[in-house]
Amino acid sequence: MDTELKCNRLTCRRVLVDKAVVVRSGSHIFCVDCANELFNNSRLCPACEIPLTEPDDVVVSSLHPSNDYKTSVLSGLTPSIILEICSRAIAFWQYQTHQENSFQQAVLRNLNDKNAQLQKQLDNVLREGQYVLNLYNDHCKTSYRIRQQTQRSAC
Repeated sequence: MDTELKCNRLTCRRVLVDKAVVVRSGSHIFCVDCANELFNNSRLCPACEIPLTEPDDVVVSSLHPSNDYKTSVLSGLTPSIILEICSRAIAFWQYQTHQENSFQQAVLRNLNDKNAQLQKQLDNVLREGQYVLNLYNDHCKTSYRIRQQTQRSAC
């Protein structure tokens, strides 16, 4: 599953490329710039407001670690621990994918609502325009009849 992670700060949503700040307890991830701003103000996860009391609750993570790093981190661990690590990592990605899907659905609903409002405005403008055209056509027909009657009576 090669998708891109985005900063979980709704006002940012920047695609995360090299490094990111991960909040382990809430499965949230932020760009380094947002993390510097957000975590200097508070020791709460800005996405879910979980208290961040432990030193490892917030960690800077390399999104493209070298093979040597991956090997050194997993070397010596039992297969059950490695599987547990993999399970947690997959759960993190599932959560991020779910969050992104929910965000995109909200954006779509917003756009559909705006589209419906614009469609109503367009319908009103078209209705008003048609009304003005009908008035103008009626006026033209009346003027034409009056001219015709005037010309006949002049003869």
